[in-house]
Amino acid sequence: MNLLKKGLIRGLIPFILFAVTSLIWMQFEGASTISKSLLFYGLIAFFLGLASIIYEVERWRFFQQIIVHYLVMLVTVLPTLLLSGMYPLDSFRDIVNIYFLFNKVGIILFLSTYFMFKWRNRAYMREQSE
Repeated sequence: MNLLKKGLIRGLIPFILFAVTSLIWMQFEGASTISKSLLFYGLIAFFLGLASIIYEVERWRFFQQIIVHYLVMLVTVLPTLLLSGMYPLDSFRDIVNIYFLFNKVGIILFLSTYFMFKWRNRAYMREQSE
């Protein structure tokens, strides 16, 4: 399966789940902040799923993958957060605060998944050598 198709599948599945949940929520509660938020979460999940294939481009070094993934998130997820209405945008300072929050969460998620996969791979390698 080519990478783009794999990324679309990874992105569309959570997006569809969030969209359906949002529509069901609207049926019972009407158009609300929660139903709108669910759609934006779905859009962010779509971008994350689609961008996950970056780490499968074998000809790129890991550092290149990290930089490309960060830039993709910067032009997709950050604007989605800004347009979602979940954060106040009354001043330039608000935008800067969201940018720093975006980076802080990104670093936490990156480091936690990096060390989790590193630990898992070590355990797998030990298991294979026994």
